[in-house]
Amino acid sequence: MKNTYSLSQHRSVWEIRSDSWINLVEDIGYLTDLAVDHVERAKALARVKLTLDFLVPIESYWAFPSKRVFNELCQNIEREEFSTARVLARRIHRALSAGSYRHDHTVLQSERELSCQIETTSDQQARLSQPYFEVLIVDEMSAAEEDALRRRVISKRNADDPFIFDIVVVPSFEDALIATLINFNLQAVVIRHGFPYRSVNHLDILDRLMIDLDRDIESLPEIERGTLLGSRIAQLRPELDLYLVNDAGVENIASQAGGEVFKRIFFGEEDHIELYNAIMKGVGERYRTPFFNALRDYSKQPTGMFHALPLARGKAILNSHWISDLAQFYGMNLFMAETSATSGGLDSLLEPVGPLKHAQEYAARAFGAKRTFFATNGTSTCNKIVVQSLVREGDIVLVDRNCHKSHHYGLVLTGANAAYLDSYPLNEYSMYGAVPIRHIKQMLLDFKRAGKLDQVKLLLLTNCTFDGVVYDVERVMMECLAIKPDLIFLWDEAWFAFASCHPIYRQRTAMANAAKLAERFKSDTYAAQYEQWQQTIDWDNDEQLLDTRLMPDPSKARVRVYSTHSTHKTLTALRQGSMIHIWDQDFKEKSEEAFIEAYMTHTSTSANYQILASLDVGRRQVEMEGYQLVQRQLELAMSLREQVMHHPLLKRHFHFLRVGNIIPEAYRESGVNSYFDEGKGWANLEKAWSMDEFVMDPTRATLMIGMVGMDGDTFKNTELMNKYGIQINKTSRNTVLFIINIGTTRSAIAYLIEVLIKIARDVDRRVADMSSAERRIHQKRVNSLTQEQPPLPDFSAFHAAFQGQRLDPAIQTRDGNIRQAFFLSYEDTSCEYIDIADAAAAIAAGRELVSALFVIPYPPGFPILVPGQVISAEILQFMAALDVKEIHGFRPELGFRVFTQDTLNRVQQAKETYESLQQYQHIHHLRAG
Repeated sequence: MKNTYSLSQHRSVWEIRSDSWINLVEDIGYLTDLAVDHVERAKALARVKLTLDFLVPIESYWAFPSKRVFNELCQNIEREEFSTARVLARRIHRALSAGSYRHDHTVLQSERELSCQIETTSDQQARLSQPYFEVLIVDEMSAAEEDALRRRVISKRNADDPFIFDIVVVPSFEDALIATLINFNLQAVVIRHGFPYRSVNHLDILDRLMIDLDRDIESLPEIERGTLLGSRIAQLRPELDLYLVNDAGVENIASQAGGEVFKRIFFGEEDHIELYNAIMKGVGERYRTPFFNALRDYSKQPTGMFHALPLARGKAILNSHWISDLAQFYGMNLFMAETSATSGGLDSLLEPVGPLKHAQEYAARAFGAKRTFFATNGTSTCNKIVVQSLVREGDIVLVDRNCHKSHHYGLVLTGANAAYLDSYPLNEYSMYGAVPIRHIKQMLLDFKRAGKLDQVKLLLLTNCTFDGVVYDVERVMMECLAIKPDLIFLWDEAWFAFASCHPIYRQRTAMANAAKLAERFKSDTYAAQYEQWQQTIDWDNDEQLLDTRLMPDPSKARVRVYSTHSTHKTLTALRQGSMIHIWDQDFKEKSEEAFIEAYMTHTSTSANYQILASLDVGRRQVEMEGYQLVQRQLELAMSLREQVMHHPLLKRHFHFLRVGNIIPEAYRESGVNSYFDEGKGWANLEKAWSMDEFVMDPTRATLMIGMVGMDGDTFKNTELMNKYGIQINKTSRNTVLFIINIGTTRSAIAYLIEVLIKIARDVDRRVADMSSAERRIHQKRVNSLTQEQPPLPDFSAFHAAFQGQRLDPAIQTRDGNIRQAFFLSYEDTSCEYIDIADAAAAIAAGRELVSALFVIPYPPGFPILVPGQVISAEILQFMAALDVKEIHGFRPELGFRVFTQDTLNRVQQAKETYESLQQYQHIHHLRAG
């Protein structure tokens, strides 16, 4: 009979495993107590058997404690040898909790046996410095064969080896996929010939793994399953090294698709020593950190310092009587590694040829890019570099109005025209979502009708947004390339760097989809599908184009995709450590020189080597344990949401926004309203992420706090930070955002829940002590925060003086020249100030007020106004309703800085004269043609 343990109904396999061992040890200890009566003893025994039912399938996918030892424990319990079972269970649990099994294979031996082990200090240090990993072997073998293989592997260990590994043997295709997903210790997979398809375990996790395998795998010859399994594992965890061991046709497999999937293919047992060495070498390649290693080695070299860094080697500190505490605080290695590219011995970020070059190549491999560039002054600079390298004055960039301000300033620097896209508003929570694909397509079609599509060069979107809204990146790029085949994409993934580590997230990243589209467009199958599809489309019918999922012409479409990562925000890197990732089929031909020049423009000649080293090490972590860390991050976020959802006190005062709150129904094709379901657990998450136009990142936990009567800023500062030391980034009028990242722990989640409970109790006490008048004031405040949010304004329009050029006098597009308006605002005589009340009166009287500056309230943090934009009545209404103190570009004592009417008239007249000349030349050119 199949085991019916369900993984999908639980938050975490790892959490269940850990808690199950705790319960098992406790209950077995209860059974050793002879004073326990018969009834309680029977209950404890039933709990032990239930726990074992949970653990039996799970433990088969890890090397420790091994099937043999686990079976021994089960047999001790079956024979009711509870004292022996308790000792063994405690040792297993302690080894798992402490991780001691990773460096001590004798950890389960008895005290007598352990005391006989003589180990020198150097031996111990060697073991502790050897990282541990596990190798998955897919093959049908007996328990005796498995034990023999494990002994053979352990016998090959050497004190000089850089790593040690153990093996996990699974017998089937399905078991291999389960192990790939739940065993975070895996670094390599060896697929042998001749294994069945079905698992003897029945786990719900298999349902989603197999749903998109449209081939009848069971009917395939066993010899062909290995290649298919390798491809499937590579999709789930591309960082793993895959090896195939076959008894026939290895030459053919190597020359076909299998050669791309597997790191190496072996024939039978003839090269088992080579296989062992290949595994060690493969892990070593990912473990290596070229620049960090070079910097560490440099810090140990004796040098004489005669260049412009008194801090280098710590000399300026060690010789000081007043700043030695700096070295005490940071440690000397920070200063011993301080140097510059001009001093020799390392590498230059501006022109890398050594360890930095290799470090960036490794990062490209880890994140699925063709090229990767490091940056030491944040993603703001990365964004400016990319924009400057891809567009020039007069080009048009389609850009989300709510993107990071660095993009707006990048457009000012380049002189490109901005065509602002509107994200859907979430008025109830004072935040925006993302830009619907229909709106993007409409904008492209408008430019096409106006004869300006050739000027559109770049689409710039944020994925994911600060609040966790994630695009269907594949769909956006497919449909846009159908209208404009040479469109370039810049995805600002500042908050999404971790996504490449996990199969659910990875499917919506820029680099993964760039590679996917490039491969698809080379396919004969896709070409045939396109030919059939394009016969059904009328390219002059805008409504049909807007209502239809468009397909690009593979003979014309070019995949040109860039993404920027704030590595320091969601992965391990020092502050301001960021990366630019590139998948551009035309990079060498069209962009490389401009990119390098832009990179030189914005990158310091004195790049911080500590930041660069942290990027190198952060990349190593991504490849060695990124999947584990992100999976735990996801599960901790789920746990937090579930705890608040079910706690009787917390759910009265707070609730975390669900996908149904963040993403309107029109953009949720899956129909999923909540990623958590009482019956299905978190299975809805994967369904939605595979189907919907927009999805929500559950690790962005937005807490609705309006019911406590405090706005977000007050809640953040007065309660969370000042009282309890909890730090957060973002608030809105009635929400606060908790970001669960790879550094978050179960203890941190428990502390946050504890704090929220304390705050809720304090609120209840304060309300109980209020007079009736005070209670009315409190309720009015609650109503204001929960029911009276000011509507979020869309982008109004650029004033005619700053609007984009018209080729056809009858058609006006939405683009505008923010560079001209930005620098025009430098002239005091061109501008004046007007307060909100006078502005409202002026607009009512028919005057067009035009902002001379960016106006950005914090929160929500997006520009309400950009230079050259018309101030609308809706914008004034929103500004008047804001109760935030920090508004960049707006001075409360003076008001808005706007252009004078004379300035607007002068600029508009010059623009109209220029346009008339351009239109005349355009018509003359058409007639001549």
